[in-house]
Amino acid sequence: MNAKPRTIRDPYGTRDAILDAAFQEIHRYGFQAASIANILSKTGLTKGALYHHFPTKSDLGLAVIEEVVREGLDAMVFEPLRDSIDPFATLVEIVRRKGEKAEEDSVRLGCPLNNLMQEMSPIDNAFKKRLNDVLTAWQDSVADALERAKSRGRIRKEVDCRATALFIVSSWEGCVGVAKNLQSVKDFRSCMVQLENYILGLAA
Repeated sequence: MNAKPRTIRDPYGTRDAILDAAFQEIHRYGFQAASIANILSKTGLTKGALYHHFPTKSDLGLAVIEEVVREGLDAMVFEPLRDSIDPFATLVEIVRRKGEKAEEDSVRLGCPLNNLMQEMSPIDNAFKKRLNDVLTAWQDSVADALERAKSRGRIRKEVDCRATALFIVSSWEGCVGVAKNLQSVKDFRSCMVQLENYILGLAA
């Protein structure tokens, strides 16, 4: 049974509910196939309430990238690295934890950032720019962590932190993409172990 439609009495809560439902719908079906009707059904909102916050479907998709996908990465990667007194150890732990905590559903659906890059970047410049901004922020976060680790003598002096950060991010996303195609948590964990070993190999 569908939820009873509700009115806009809590604008912030309403917006969050829409974003959460939209993220789940896009992650499962992709942006182009995502159904506004399904989003409304999950939230119990009227179409007018949704369009009050997001006038177009594209506006909703771009907000999901910025406020759900990016903020999720911030909580998982950016903030822990930014606040760490030992960014090298923290980076290793983040990669290890990602592999260890992998679940069937997350591997089956893949990375929402990667999925949207593959689907939308070739056909929509607004999506491409927003997705590239998130990808760049990820690379910046890892590069900054590596630079701080180098300054503390934790990794080798010859390491090119910017290039290494791009490789780490690309490898992470590659692990997710291959595991999604194989539908294998085991292979994802194996791939992330290799990435962890690569990072450990940077140590001074």
